[in-house]
Amino acid sequence: MSGTADSAELSQATAVEQSAGATQTLGELCVLLKLGEIVLKGSNRKLFERRLHNNIRSATRDLREIRITQRGEGVIIVRMPEAADDEVRQLAERLTQVMGVVWVHLVRRVAKDVEAVTELAVDSMAGRHGTFAVRARRRDKRFPLSSSELAAHVGAAINRAHGLPVRLKHPDNTVYLEVDRDEVFVFTEGMSGQGGLPVGMSGRALVLMSGGIDSPVAAHRMMRRGLKVDFLHFSGMPFTGPDSIYKAYSLVRELDRFQVGSRLFVVPFGKAQQQLKTSGSERLQVVAQRRLMLKTAEVLADDLKAQALVTGDALGQVSSQTLTNMTALDDAVDLPILRPLIGMDKQEIMDQARRIGTLAISELPDEDCCTLLTPRQVETAAQVPDLRQIEKRMDAAEMAEHLVTTAQLHKPSFLGEANEPTLVANTTR
Repeated sequence: MSGTADSAELSQATAVEQSAGATQTLGELCVLLKLGEIVLKGSNRKLFERRLHNNIRSATRDLREIRITQRGEGVIIVRMPEAADDEVRQLAERLTQVMGVVWVHLVRRVAKDVEAVTELAVDSMAGRHGTFAVRARRRDKRFPLSSSELAAHVGAAINRAHGLPVRLKHPDNTVYLEVDRDEVFVFTEGMSGQGGLPVGMSGRALVLMSGGIDSPVAAHRMMRRGLKVDFLHFSGMPFTGPDSIYKAYSLVRELDRFQVGSRLFVVPFGKAQQQLKTSGSERLQVVAQRRLMLKTAEVLADDLKAQALVTGDALGQVSSQTLTNMTALDDAVDLPILRPLIGMDKQEIMDQARRIGTLAISELPDEDCCTLLTPRQVETAAQVPDLRQIEKRMDAAEMAEHLVTTAQLHKPSFLGEANEPTLVANTTR
């Protein structure tokens, strides 16, 4: 029943926005969004669209007021009434970071008049060089010209005005014309979006965030599949400085562009690592501390109502990331552990980190807990009974509960909103 109500509410809101949009001044610059797999969601599509609309509003809440209109399947128009063109361009750039959007186009709205469309298309090609093509599409089939007729008419006018040769395959420039219910959209370029699903549609997860290259990429990939994620960072405090915390904060702030409202939990892990070392873990130190991290993450995830844990593990990338060791890590917790990078090599991960803007931050030097008290040799085939024996001596379950109470909550925001760190014991527990 709630899904039906949500769909009805979305349809009503969209109808109101469409009606209002028809009365607005034509010729304004606005943003046209093209969606991808959301279109394939059948009877649930409107729920995905509703979530996407809400995410768009959250991502642009520091900008001028916007108007969102759903135009059929897979097309959204975002307007910023009375805004300067530079402000609309800033809006378009911001919308390329919203999960669920495949293409972002800056478009001009023009009346459904052939000559008005032609004049605007001709103007859009002023100062261009090379070949061109015109691509026309009619979402409103009542328009008097077919798509091919409109493209031919506008193409001939551009050729006469600028003397540019037509080339239908692989042109240097392309003019797009999209005939909608109340207007025609004219544009020449597009920016790639993030694709995927709107953040929040697939539930919530907790990412174990180191200061390295891998975990931010893993977080981004899970956001792209619709997960809203929180972040947990283990620092080496009190045996290391705060550098790794600053780094984790910067990484989460960068990733916040893709979901808005990120939370970072920081646990001082140095004393726990020291206890592990004195418990006789030796070659099992790295795997044992990873299990303790996962147990701590599971306790926090339960408080946050998260349904999975996410790590940046890639099979065989380092000596501790063997299949046997990963199986031993899975044994530590009941929650599923998602490893979106499992089949990627380091260069692929670095390339994606560069694309999402986290690589430069990850490469900054710091002293994190993973390098603290590390043995010379790391066990590559850890046995679960041996690890359980170490945890029994330490009472790992109680230690995990305690570690969560020491966590500090930060809210890194790409919007620049200030926040003060808060003890988790005072908020989630």
